[in-house]
Amino acid sequence: MTVERLDKGTRMSQVVIHGDTIYLAGQVGTPGASITEQTQNICDKIDALLARSGSSKSNMLQAIIWLSDMSYFAEMNAVWDAWIDPDNPPARACGEAKLATPDYHVEIIITAAK
Repeated sequence: MTVERLDKGTRMSQVVIHGDTIYLAGQVGTPGASITEQTQNICDKIDALLARSGSSKSNMLQAIIWLSDMSYFAEMNAVWDAWIDPDNPPARACGEAKLATPDYHVEIIITAAK
């Protein structure tokens, strides 16, 4: 079985495809933007990366969401709930973590099927 990497750098790839499983790197939004804007930006990036990989948000298997502060939970969920395919929601976890810089409020990691 082959492994395909998209947007490969020296440290990481944005996408790794192994068989029929697609792994996305953690996606972040525009630094300093609101949680709503960052979440929407991330959802747009996920849509684009999954499309390039031959998939879509309807095939998401798992989502791991990190928030810089759980007080953002409802605001992030408002964007998430409007975006996901309600007939095919992924397994999901959401927690609080110190992200790469204080300008990031949310990071989302996706695993999907082709």
